[in-house]
Amino acid sequence: MYFTENPVLQRELLVNLRTGRSFLLLAGYQILLAAVVLVAWPEDDRLDLTTSPPSARRLVNLFFLGQYVIASLMAPSFAAGAITGEKERMTFEMLLASPLRPAAIIIGKMVASLTHLVMLIIASLPIIVLCLPLGGVSLFEVLAAYIGLMVSVVLFGAIGIACSSYFSRTSSSLVVSYLIILPLVMLAVLFWRSLEGSGELRLKLMLIVVPAYAITAVLLLCGNAAGRLLYPPDIGSEGKEVLDPEQENRRAVGLIIQRDQFPDRLFAPPKKQTLMADGANPVYDKEIHNEIFSQGTLMLRLVIQISMVVAIPLMAWLLFYDETKCGWFVTYVIVFNLLVGPVFLAGSISGERERQTLDLLLTSTVTPWQIMWGKLLVGFRVSFVLTCFLLWPLLLAAALADSYWSNWGSVLLMFAIVLAVCITTSVIAMFCSALTRKTSVSLLATYSLILLLFALPVTVVAVLRILGWDVTAAIWLGITSPFAAVFALPLDANMTRSGLAPANIGDLRLVAAYFTATAVLVSAMLLATWVRLRSRGLGDVEI
Repeated sequence: MYFTENPVLQRELLVNLRTGRSFLLLAGYQILLAAVVLVAWPEDDRLDLTTSPPSARRLVNLFFLGQYVIASLMAPSFAAGAITGEKERMTFEMLLASPLRPAAIIIGKMVASLTHLVMLIIASLPIIVLCLPLGGVSLFEVLAAYIGLMVSVVLFGAIGIACSSYFSRTSSSLVVSYLIILPLVMLAVLFWRSLEGSGELRLKLMLIVVPAYAITAVLLLCGNAAGRLLYPPDIGSEGKEVLDPEQENRRAVGLIIQRDQFPDRLFAPPKKQTLMADGANPVYDKEIHNEIFSQGTLMLRLVIQISMVVAIPLMAWLLFYDETKCGWFVTYVIVFNLLVGPVFLAGSISGERERQTLDLLLTSTVTPWQIMWGKLLVGFRVSFVLTCFLLWPLLLAAALADSYWSNWGSVLLMFAIVLAVCITTSVIAMFCSALTRKTSVSLLATYSLILLLFALPVTVVAVLRILGWDVTAAIWLGITSPFAAVFALPLDANMTRSGLAPANIGDLRLVAAYFTATAVLVSAMLLATWVRLRSRGLGDVEI
């Protein structure tokens, strides 16, 4: 019933593994990894296996850590919609009414969601084995790496399943899963780098310690999800789509959002008690007062609490202990916005299409421009305020530390880069929402496009630098990446303890190019979204 005759598992496997998308993903993943190895392969006819060049070790570490980060991002995307997808399709109650046990449903959903990802990982093993003749890494390290990768994928999948049982929307489940997984990934990368060169110790830890804790966490998470299916608190979705904020706050544990007090009213204004003023945008008024918070504030409360817990130790280390690494704190803030920002706009247009209200909205007296800026301003407002909660440590450091006073220009540019990121992620999410039919597809397309623009350029430069190539011209690939712009900001000698040399020479030309490219990209996507809405309003039947 759990594995051999589990209809949930069989159905999910058939749906997930027989699609053309799965084969294309597997082929693209293999081609990308093979291309990295092919570029790094030495041109000599014979290899000297008695030496261990550091460049080969750096390449293998980048190869594995890159695969680890990609797998960590993909695991929740497969698992976070396992239960919420049933709720959104209105099939959750029928699934619970079947003779299947809750544990069988959870196991079937989890195994099916992670099977494709495990196939990708196993398929990459022969490629990384080809890196062994390059030197710098032992077979023990490869074995430990893949055991840790498999264990991590299962743990992250269990986190996605558990979050999926608590929420009614896939987007909320996905963003909370990412926020829980993000600190775990950071700790895992630091742990792996700290044991560099100790292949046998890594293997022992990966065989004994890590699986023990991970399996315990997986059992607890899956047991909790199965318990919620056995006694579902959200059964009967009819008439319960909108929650009462006051009743939710009385039952809430931990952070409570007071919509009539500062700073909560910045992103969660109280419900309207009067009629809408003449000339007001009805789309903006409806979205900011009702739509964003119609499913309650659980997701917002978790986002704020988890992000602040992670930000406090980072603040202490990066802003006060080692001030030269202040760019890494800004990087954390940017990553936070990349994960959270798209959630509030990825369903702005596709959600209307799923509820079959898009035609009614576009045939009303509200213009496409009002629809676009009303939805965009609401999503941007919420994501920007949530991101600003993490910027107060940088503002505090700039006010207290003398070393930041002489770098006030770079500090202001850091705030400007974060603002540009908030605008860009919001516009990309609305653009993808206008092109897709489902919110889940829109969210995945948004994350993919963001990674393509923000992470891929700096990754390419890092690979070329490891291979010993000249990256002088390749650095300009990062004009679309805020990460490249942050680390291109100049920091003078006051940032260093010795005070003899600048902490970072920087390149303001790259920073200026980033702002220019961002302005062009945002303008083009806004124009494309407006044209899409306008063409639909003039009689376009399908998008």
